Amino acid sequence: MIRVTNLTKFYGKRLAVDDISFEVGKGEIVGFLGPNAAGKSTTMRLLTGYLLPSRGEIEVAGCDMIGNSLEGRRQIGYLPEIAPLYLDMTMRAYLLYVARLRGLERRKAKSRLDEVVAACMLEEYLESSLGKLSKGFRQRVGLAQAIIHDPPVLILDEPTVGIDPIQVAQTRRLIRELGKDRTILLSTHILPEVSTICERVVIINAGRIVAQDRIEHLSSVLNGVRRLRINVQGPPERVSERLKQTDGVQAVSYEKPFHIVAYPADQQPQAKIMEAMARDGWTLLAMESIELSLEDIFLQLTAGERGGK
Repeated sequence: MIRVTNLTKFYGKRLAVDDISFEVGKGEIVGFLGPNAAGKSTTMRLLTGYLLPSRGEIEVAGCDMIGNSLEGRRQIGYLPEIAPLYLDMTMRAYLLYVARLRGLERRKAKSRLDEVVAACMLEEYLESSLGKLSKGFRQRVGLAQAIIHDPPVLILDEPTVGIDPIQVAQTRRLIRELGKDRTILLSTHILPEVSTICERVVIINAGRIVAQDRIEHLSSVLNGVRRLRINVQGPPERVSERLKQTDGVQAVSYEKPFHIVAYPADQQPQAKIMEAMARDGWTLLAMESIELSLEDIFLQLTAGERGGK
């Protein structure tokens, strides 16, 4: 549903997005991660037709966002980092206004209004002025306007930034529910948000993509190395030496009472380790994979030079 190919954006001489390519399939919820000023918001604006790229191609729901951006924008629901609200309007008036702008005829606009207000749990505030709502409720109104025309693709830029923990949890549940029948690209730098909502992540830093994979596979992108934690009933120094001699093992360290075994991501030395321990008469008490946390991976991949907004 979203296909980005060799996308590049300059602001004058400053390179903000540097030759990035990625795809988001139908029905996927993908996190678009990066530190502040990594290029996330610029990429979002390019995807939605708000900005034109310096180079590259963007396709959304089968539409060329450069050659036919108007049709493409009809397929997109977009929540920018700051929700696009008219604060002097009531919620009802605003959402009906957005629905009409989106081309919904009057009766359909009213029925969609009821549906999105219920989905976003906003019924109590329907007649309230937007200017009197808290930031959390304004964010939810922003999400309601993004889905009022029932688009197949949602692009959400920092949808939970600056709102309280209860509303964060409610917004995340809503995004997961919306993702059951939509394609969602979610930009954020809040790592727990990605872990609880997204199936896959794209990590950007200094305008370049530094990793993209399913969350559970990401630890293997760091130098192509994975690790095991092993507890062996045997003399630590001799166990370490035996482990180092085992095919597929790259390095061994000892952190009492565990041996930490590093091995290439394309190897599976577990069976050979068990054979080696049994051959020397030592009891293998435990062996488990050590998965880096998303925070560990993020920090390692984004350390260094920071790029554009």
